[in-house]
Amino acid sequence: MTSGFATIPASASYMLRQTRIPLCLTDGSSLAADRDGLALVDVAVEDGRIASILPAGMQAPADGPQFDLDGGIVLPRLVDAHVHLDKGHIWPRQRNPDGSFMGALNSVMADREANWSAEDVRARMEFGLRCAFAHGTAAIRTHIDSLGKQIDISWPVLAELRAEWAGRIALQASPLFGIQFALDAGHMKAVTAAVKAHGDGIFGCVSYMIPELDQALDIIFRIAIENGFDLDFHVDETNDPAARSLENIADAALRHRFTGRILCGHCCSLAVQGPDDEARIIDKVKQVGIAVVSLPMCNMYLQDRAPGRTPRWRGVTALHELKAAGVPVMIASDNTRDPFYAYGDLDLIEVLREGTRILQLDHSGADWANAVARTPAVAMGHADRGVLAAGGAADLILTRARDWTEFFARPQSDRTVLVNGKAIDTTLPDHRELDHLMGARS
Repeated sequence: MTSGFATIPASASYMLRQTRIPLCLTDGSSLAADRDGLALVDVAVEDGRIASILPAGMQAPADGPQFDLDGGIVLPRLVDAHVHLDKGHIWPRQRNPDGSFMGALNSVMADREANWSAEDVRARMEFGLRCAFAHGTAAIRTHIDSLGKQIDISWPVLAELRAEWAGRIALQASPLFGIQFALDAGHMKAVTAAVKAHGDGIFGCVSYMIPELDQALDIIFRIAIENGFDLDFHVDETNDPAARSLENIADAALRHRFTGRILCGHCCSLAVQGPDDEARIIDKVKQVGIAVVSLPMCNMYLQDRAPGRTPRWRGVTALHELKAAGVPVMIASDNTRDPFYAYGDLDLIEVLREGTRILQLDHSGADWANAVARTPAVAMGHADRGVLAAGGAADLILTRARDWTEFFARPQSDRTVLVNGKAIDTTLPDHRELDHLMGARS
C-alpha cells in the first residue's frame, strides 16, 4: 500500500484508504461521524467513478493500487454559485480609487466601455476558469454584464467557453443589469434574446429600492414565466435597513405563483433589520423557496468602508438565521481582482476557510461544507455534483488535513484534484499571461 500523496495512477481501478469525508456530503446511511462531522472511510474507484464508500477497513482487498491517505479529508469537487468571470482581473488597469461600492461601480463601467472586446473578455474569463479548475471547482454560475453593446459581445463568448469547458467545469450564466433597465422594453428584448440564444435558462438583475421596483419585478417575473427561466438576483448590497428588495422579490414570487428556482445573492441589509422585520422577510423567503448565497470576502471588503474609519460590521447577510429557518444557504467567490474585490482566485477552499471566520460558521453545526458543494449544486440544477456517492464521478479533492482545524489553518495548497478519477495538473496560470491586456503597469 502506498502512503501519502503519490501520483494517482491512470489505471482504471484503485482504492483510497483511511480518508475522512464530510458526512453531510454523503447519504450517510452506513457511516459514523466524529465530532467534526467527518467519517473515516475507504473509497474504491473504478473506471473514473466511485464504486463504493465503506467504513475504513471494511472494503475487501483490491487488486489495483491502494493509497493510504492517513486520515486526510477528501471533498467532492466544489460548486461556485456566484462569480463574475467577465469582470475578473481588470484591477491592474482599473483600480477602485477608494475601495467603495460606488468606486467599484464607476471603475467597472469605465473599463467596460474602454476595453471589453470579445478578445479581452474571453482571455480574462478563460484565465478565471483555469484558476477555478486547478483549485478543484466542478461547476460555476457567472454573471454577465448585459448593457448596451456588451450584450452582443459577452454572451457569444460565454457560449463558446461553456462548450469548450464541458467535461471540466459546468458553466452557467445569468444576465446582470440594474433593475431600472427592466422598464426599458428594448433593453429587455435584447437581453432576453441573448439568454435564449446563448444562455442556460437563467434570468435576473440587480435589485434595489427604486420607486418602480414592483413594476420592474413584475416584468422580470413575466419574462421568466413566459420563457421557462429560473431567476438569479443581486439583492440589497448595502447596510441601509431601508433596503428591503428581498421582500419585494418574495412578494413578486407569491404574486406570480412562480415555480422556478430563485437564487438571491448578497442580501446584506437583511442583517441590519430589526428582529421582527428580519423574521418576516425570512419567513417569506422560506415560503417561496428562495435560496440565498452570501459573498463573505467581497462584502467584507466593500461594506461599511469610510476613509480613516474602522468598519463596524462584516457586510454579510443573516446566514445563520436563514439556515435555521430552512432556507438553502451557500457561500461563493464573487469578484476576483477587479474594482469590487482586489483579491481572490476562484478558490472555494479559500472561500470556505475565510467564510468560516467571517460568518463564524464554526460552533454552529458540522454541515457547512454543504455551502460550497451540495447546496449550490442543487440550486444550479446539478444535484449529482458536490456530493460523494457510489456511482458518481470520482471528482475529488484530496487534502492532508485530518480535521477542520487543520483544514482551515492552512490554504491546502498541496491538494490533489481528481477529475473522473485522474489527477489533473493543478499548476495555476501566471498573472503575467494577462499583461498584454493591461497596458503599462503603474
